[in-house]
Amino acid sequence: MKEDHPRNVQSMNQGCLKEASVAGAQRVEKMCCEQRLGNMQGPDPTASLTTLGTGESGKSTFIKQMRIIHGSGYSDEDRKGFTKLVYQNIFTAMQAMIRAMDTLRIQYVCEQNKENAQLIRGVEVDKVSTLSGDQVEAIKQLWRDPGIQECYDRRREYQLSDSAKYYLTDIDRIAMPTFVPTQQDVLRVRVPTTGIIEYPFDLENIIFRMVDVGGQRSERRKWIHCFESVTSIIFLVALSEYDQVLAECDNENRMEESKALFKTIITYPWFLNSSVILFLNKKDLLEEKIMYSHLISYFPEYTGPKQDVKAARDFILKLYQDQNPDKEKVIYSHFTCATDTENIRFVFAAVKDTILQLNLREFNLV
Repeated sequence: MKEDHPRNVQSMNQGCLKEASVAGAQRVEKMCCEQRLGNMQGPDPTASLTTLGTGESGKSTFIKQMRIIHGSGYSDEDRKGFTKLVYQNIFTAMQAMIRAMDTLRIQYVCEQNKENAQLIRGVEVDKVSTLSGDQVEAIKQLWRDPGIQECYDRRREYQLSDSAKYYLTDIDRIAMPTFVPTQQDVLRVRVPTTGIIEYPFDLENIIFRMVDVGGQRSERRKWIHCFESVTSIIFLVALSEYDQVLAECDNENRMEESKALFKTIITYPWFLNSSVILFLNKKDLLEEKIMYSHLISYFPEYTGPKQDVKAARDFILKLYQDQNPDKEKVIYSHFTCATDTENIRFVFAAVKDTILQLNLREFNLV
């Protein structure tokens, strides 16, 4: 396995991170400010929770869990609406691995899979709405190929969704004509968030308004002040990204970018009165990965033992705690698995009282 040390962190608004349009930033700013005005003028007490974090940290999955746990959930009709997205996620994952087979110079063990790869490579993912029998058989044969399995094991060297294995191992169920996505299928669907998504839910006579901000990273300074009335920030970290690189820059470590964003957020003057809750997410993936990908290879300052999940979790938690310059300000932390409904139910119950007690006094709610 390639053991590089991509540690050159650039500003969130510099380097090769994609530029967002001014018009896009203005749209987000308008929505943010409307949300703030609603908090102040609405008839019901409102706690505004903003979920922040870098791409693929689990923000959208967490908000889906809030809908399941404290909202209306997903009806059969709602879940049917995710069918096409599940199919598209499968093709996206397999195409990513097929491209990586070339880049990493891995050979297919089964000669037939060269033709299967050509078939899948030719699919226009955004137009996919069904799975044909030929496509399903090609995907199954590819996934069984030892070459593809080697490519999957080297996924840190390219961009592959965390849900790839989940969907590909269950392709027979998903390919059935009567397929309707399960709740877990919905939670695992990857759709990059653009703009702003808001989800309100009622909990103990308080309206919790969760806001998921996605994209627009290079324009963040133009609209971040619109969250100045936010009650709490929930910042999500993907624990499993310690050995991965950015989609935008293949020489920048994802966790370094996340850490830099966290420091930027907690030192913004608009968030000084907001409580900060740190969700160290994807603990299940960390537990799996730490057995073969060693922290010290990417963070030389790590002095703990290899293959030690607790030592790795504690080290990563301290990395983020050390970004806090105000030692009087408490950062509340929880280790989470955003795709595990019971885990999120338990964790959110634990943080709910903290949010209400520490942050709602200014709204005269406690």
